[in-house]
Amino acid sequence: MINVDIDPKLKIKLDPGILKKASRTALLEGDPGHKADMTLVITDDGQVRELNRQFREIYDTTDVLSFPSGEIDLDTGKPYLGDIIISYPRALNQALQAGHPVETELQLLVVHGVLHLLGFDHSNEIEKTQMWAVQEMALTKLGLPNIFILEDQG
Repeated sequence: MINVDIDPKLKIKLDPGILKKASRTALLEGDPGHKADMTLVITDDGQVRELNRQFREIYDTTDVLSFPSGEIDLDTGKPYLGDIIISYPRALNQALQAGHPVETELQLLVVHGVLHLLGFDHSNEIEKTQMWAVQEMALTKLGLPNIFILEDQG
C-alpha cells in the first residue's frame, strides 16, 4: 500500500493518484516484482528543514528526503520500504523555473525518492549513471520528458 499524506496547512489540491502511480512505476523499474508499502509526505520547507537537520545534520531545506525502513508492515505483512518527504514549496519553485507543472516535478521527486529507498544513489559517477538510467526509464513510462537535471537532489 502506498500512503499519501498531504499537509493540510498547504491548502493545495493534488491528486494522490499521480503520486501513487509514480511510486509504482519507480518500483517496477528499480526492482521488478518488489512488493512493499511506503508513505509519501508532501509538506512545507520547515518540516523538511527540520528532518534534514535531525537526520542528516544539514541545516537547510531540500526538495526530497528518503528514509528507508526495511521493516515489515504489521497490518499487511509486506515489507515497509520507507518514507519519502517532499517540500511542496521547493517543488513548486523548481517547476516554475523549469517551465512545467508542479505535478510533473512532484512525480520526478517521487521517482527519485523511491529509487533511493530501493538503494540507488548518486554519490559517484558509476552510481549516478545507473540511477539516472532507471530514473529515465520510469519517467518515460510515466510519459514525462526527461528534461530534469538533478545535480543537487538528495
